[in-house]
Amino acid sequence: MARHPIQVALTTLALLALAACSAIVPPNLRPPENPTGTIDLARKQLQGASPCCGSFADLSYQDMLPWQPKRFQLNSNSPVANLNGDRSYFLAFRLPGAAKMPYTIALKSELNGRWLSSSYLFAPTAVLLDDAFQPIHSEDLQLCEYIGWTSETTGAFGSLKVMDDKARYLVVYSSAKQQAAQTYWEQSPTTFSAEAPIKMNSAGSFKIPHGPDGVLYVGIQNDTYRKALQNAVCGKQESGNGVISTLRSVVDNNLLHHDVDNPKDKGT
Repeated sequence: MARHPIQVALTTLALLALAACSAIVPPNLRPPENPTGTIDLARKQLQGASPCCGSFADLSYQDMLPWQPKRFQLNSNSPVANLNGDRSYFLAFRLPGAAKMPYTIALKSELNGRWLSSSYLFAPTAVLLDDAFQPIHSEDLQLCEYIGWTSETTGAFGSLKVMDDKARYLVVYSSAKQQAAQTYWEQSPTTFSAEAPIKMNSAGSFKIPHGPDGVLYVGIQNDTYRKALQNAVCGKQESGNGVISTLRSVVDNNLLHHDVDNPKDKGT
């Protein structure tokens, strides 16, 4: 049965519309035009801010360190300190006197950015102070990646063990060395494909740069963070020689030990 000309025209228009839509990618799914623009802007905002403090003694320690990791947002609305010549947003806490020594402080930095290829991390520097606000331990914390089932268990994790009973305060900021470094990430960035229209690279690894701001969780370590840290990836693992090569090496070693232990066998 012949189709009505109007139906044919409508069907043709619908197919053309679908074809056009398949080639259009919503703005939030498109890769950034300037991947470094966001981090450059954040660095510019930090450098343009006026520091409130120039020493650890100048900081306010009204907040108690949370008994479990709590979310903090560090951005252009946060206070800026100039510590040891390093300009940074910061957090300052009183340490809980009731905590049993030693104990572990857990930290987690979240990716700052929609696209992995243009994201960055706030990498923390942790400083423990005594009751006179004098540093007794300072450390640029290494961040290790862990991807969990929830946002709570996903991010770049780090930790600091408090072992000195003289520790009274904690300051978290990001040193110039940290801000210039990178964190290993075991996942390839999303790439654009007009055919998919979105195609994900499922393999690969690269480095996430450190930036001056972002979301940071800080608090006494709980079970969730301890498990995440135990399974986190801190760097690229060394590649082995393969199963066949390993088995051959084991067999050769066993034969060598057999010859040493049984020298008479060589003459028979």
